[in-house]
Amino acid sequence: MEHTVTTMPTARKPGCPFDPPAELIDAREHSPISRFPFPDGHQGWLVTGYDLVRSVLADSRFSSRKELMRHHPSIDYGDIEVPPAPPGEFLLMDEPQHGRYRKPLVGKFTVRRMRLLTERVEQVTAEHLDAMEKAGPSADLVTAFAKPIPAVIICELLGVPYEERGSFQENIDKFLGGEVSDEELIAAYIATQTYLAELVAAKRANPTDDVLSDLLDSDLTDEELKGIALILLSAGFDTTANMLALGTFALLQNPEQLAALRADPALTDNAVEELMRYLSIAKTFMRTALEDIELGGHTIKAGTTVILSLNTANRDPERFTNPHALDLRRQDGGHLAFSHGIHQCLGQQLARVEMRVAFTALINRFPTLRLAVPAEEVALRPETADIYGVKSLPVTWDV
Repeated sequence: MEHTVTTMPTARKPGCPFDPPAELIDAREHSPISRFPFPDGHQGWLVTGYDLVRSVLADSRFSSRKELMRHHPSIDYGDIEVPPAPPGEFLLMDEPQHGRYRKPLVGKFTVRRMRLLTERVEQVTAEHLDAMEKAGPSADLVTAFAKPIPAVIICELLGVPYEERGSFQENIDKFLGGEVSDEELIAAYIATQTYLAELVAAKRANPTDDVLSDLLDSDLTDEELKGIALILLSAGFDTTANMLALGTFALLQNPEQLAALRADPALTDNAVEELMRYLSIAKTFMRTALEDIELGGHTIKAGTTVILSLNTANRDPERFTNPHALDLRRQDGGHLAFSHGIHQCLGQQLARVEMRVAFTALINRFPTLRLAVPAEEVALRPETADIYGVKSLPVTWDV
């Protein structure tokens, strides 16, 4: 029997900040694919099962083009004509445009290159933990640890003066955090675009040793470089920052797993992958069918928007044993938290290096680290945010 989900859930079950909304879990239990009527009457689909989500992400017949999709499941698009993605913002493009922007970047984010950054990430992490310890014995882990570490690294990679991080960090929070008005969101986006245009112009005038300057010799225009910089800056900062904070919260709420990680540093790599799977902070993606496609026993008509629920796919019991448990020794890997296919996260190796270093240093520096407030009082980002996480994480420790 065909299953239908009428609205996208906007709240997580009280006391379960790491689990997907219960209605999404329920939808996957009914079927890995459900009908989803958009507010404007468009008959879309919601895909919640691992195998089907993975297949859509790998299928070029499902488009990522911005102008073809309804990007928000609760908005009545009516006669709204969505424009194509701005130049350089390749996450919302298909081939060959996507490849034109992504290919020059691939060699700059390889496993080898990112591992060469390990020493610098260790240094930055140690500096912030030193400051946190000196100011302690309490802190907001978001502002003292989770945000500044990836901010420093992505600033250095792109050649952004670190002293200018405050404005772009605040604006990225606004257009990815899901808590400001449409007017504030647009203003933050425009301010970020303006800043990046000035940055590209500065690099043209005075190139330095960074990724953005390296791209100046290509055939990319300044407008395209600005779009690429926006993707790298927002993805390289916001996602890792939220993983560090929410991941620490999850470890503190699973003390036996935290103890195992402290006792066995060899678990670190596996712990990073399991936290990515368990938390799935990039919750949903959208795709639109370019032709009629059979999926999970249903025909997805050309022009139909499909919502891909990554957080339920990564909790699919048909793919993962005991999927709702955080298990740092888990062997059934292959999560989709970095996406899959041609849009798989370009900076995933950088994120892994940052998480490996930061989690290890944090739990070793503060063996008595614990929440300073009851878990239910930790302020969470809303489900409307593009990237899930915590707004603040008050912690304390013994001195």
